This record gives sequence, structure tokens and C-alpha cells, in this order.
Amino acid sequence: MSRFDKIAARLADYGLDAMLITSEPNRLYATGFHSSAGMAVVTADGSYFFTDSRYIEAASKRIDNCQVLENTREKPMTALAAEVIARHGIKRMGFEETYTTVSECDLWREKLSCELIPAAGLLGELRAVKDQGEIDTMVAAQRIAEKALTQVLDFIRVGRTEKEIAAFLQYQMLLGGAEKMSFEPIVVSGANSSMPHGVPTDKPVAKGDFITMDFGCVYNGYCSDMTRTVAVGGVTEEMEKVYHTVLEAQLAGIAATRAGATGKAVHMAGADVIGRAGYGAYFGHGFGHSLGVEIHESPNASPANEKPLPAGAVISAEPGIYLPGRFGVRIEDVVVVQEGGCEDITLAPKELLIL
Repeated sequence: MSRFDKIAARLADYGLDAMLITSEPNRLYATGFHSSAGMAVVTADGSYFFTDSRYIEAASKRIDNCQVLENTREKPMTALAAEVIARHGIKRMGFEETYTTVSECDLWREKLSCELIPAAGLLGELRAVKDQGEIDTMVAAQRIAEKALTQVLDFIRVGRTEKEIAAFLQYQMLLGGAEKMSFEPIVVSGANSSMPHGVPTDKPVAKGDFITMDFGCVYNGYCSDMTRTVAVGGVTEEMEKVYHTVLEAQLAGIAATRAGATGKAVHMAGADVIGRAGYGAYFGHGFGHSLGVEIHESPNASPANEKPLPAGAVISAEPGIYLPGRFGVRIEDVVVVQEGGCEDITLAPKELLIL
């Protein structure tokens, strides 16, 4: 079943005659084709994709199971969509309210003769459960990132700056086949590592520093994500305690991850370990988030998610402890939720590494 067919099959559940898809990530999910501009309309009787002259030839070759049409200044995407609405007698059309601006919505209400219904959840629910092809692609993206990790460990030395390490990671991932980064890499060392989303600076690495590296890449449209914290020269007793507490918390959360478990239950399995060690006040984010064509998707393994995780969800496992002004530790893998457990698709070692 094509992605268009999967979307069409869910229209009735949302009381829709059609789904309007305009956001870049959902266009990529539906069509398998990446473009900076385009619009898809999915109906129960057929699907359409509109794009401009920059992409029309490639889209016509790459996108199956739909009619691909070129939009022009004389005939914009809204005019093409209006024709589809008239042809199929569409009365209620879903749109992605979480991606849509007010001006876009106003334009569609002016140009399209149907009721527009917020229905981002339709795409969100489909994207939450990955098929085997998606998982295989994410594994390939993960392997690119892991190879870059192996190479950067040889590059790190006292005196290298955080920016240099971040640049090296990006270069190695691109060299390894990545299309781009999943996000701007986080490379923070020493006291900077206490900031979970710190930005790489010109600070040189010093002996006795922890270095936290959070990075990932995009391969065939899908993201990888991983974090490793390594030490340079040596660690204090407390640094070692914190590292092993985070690792124990991650393993506990992974052990609790299975289809049917709530995101909150998975989070608490890891958070309880950190709390018992006396560091509960220093773990402020969720245990993990889903990823796919975007680096942050749903469902999440967070205290706010009391819904069961579905089989096929791909989520990160990334607890951390951050001691302000001193140091921080985060360890992150990516797992596939399954019946009765999960599969960790991150193979990089996690024991405390002292360079």
C-alpha cells in the first residue's frame, strides 16, 4: 500500500473527503520526494501533487500513484487544488494546522470552495508508526553517524575547540553519505557540558573535561540522532558516578520500552534511577522523543505522555544529568518500539571512555 493509499484510507476516520498536504516533512512522507515547494491533495479516488518548474521533471519521474501537475504564475497551486475540489465534489478537506500560517489559511479559505478542517493528527498518527523500509533507512543514517563518531574520537585532543570538533563531525557525516545534518550538532565541554542544548564555542578542550556530542544526519530523508559523552585525560569520582548513573537510567528506560507502555512510564523508569542517586533536580527534560523525517516527532517518552506507545514507533533514549557550571552527561541511543520490548538500533559502545 502506497503512502497515498494509507492517507486515503484514514480520511473517513476524520470525516474528510480529502487531505491537503503542504508542509515539507509531510510532503516528503507522502510522496517520497523532497522539494522546497509543492502541494499534495489526497482523495479517496486519487491523489495529486503540484510543484513548479524547478521540480516538475524530477517529481514526474520519482512520484508514483498520483497525478503530478505543474503550477505556474498563471495557474497557481490554489487554482489546481480548486479544480480537484470541483472534480471530486470535495466538501470537507483536512489541512495541517500545526504547520500552517494564518495568511496561508486565509488564502485557502478565499480560493478553495470547501470547508477546511484541522487534521494534522491524521499524518501524525501515520508517521508515528514506521514501516520496515523507513526503519532500514534510519538504521543506515545511524550507521553514518556512528562511523563519524569513531573518526572524531581520534580527532579529539587537548586544545581542539568545540567548534572544530563539531565541524569535523559534520564533514565526516557528509563524507559518509549524509544529505545534511538532522540538526546543528551540540558539542560542549567542561562547564559548557552542563547546558543540554549548548552551542559549540571557541573554548578549547582541557584535560579533565567531559565532552558531550549530540549529533545526527539525514539519509534518504530520514534522521539519525545520538549522543555520547567522553572524558579527556581522566575523571573525578563524582564524574564517574554521574556517568554511570546516566547509563543505568538509560538502560532502565530502554528495558521499560515496549508497545503499550506509556511514554510517561518509560520516562519514569529512567528518571527514578537518577532520582534515587540524588540527581533528580538535574534531569529536566524528557527521556526521549520520536524521530523520522523530522528530528522531533510524536509520540514522546516524556512525563506528559500518558498514551501507550505503538509498535513501530522510533524513539530516542537520552537521559542526562547537568550540574550547572560544572559538567553534564547525556547518553543517547535510538530504539524501535516492538511488542514485548524494543530494538536498540544504535551500536556505538556506551562504556565510559577516557581519551
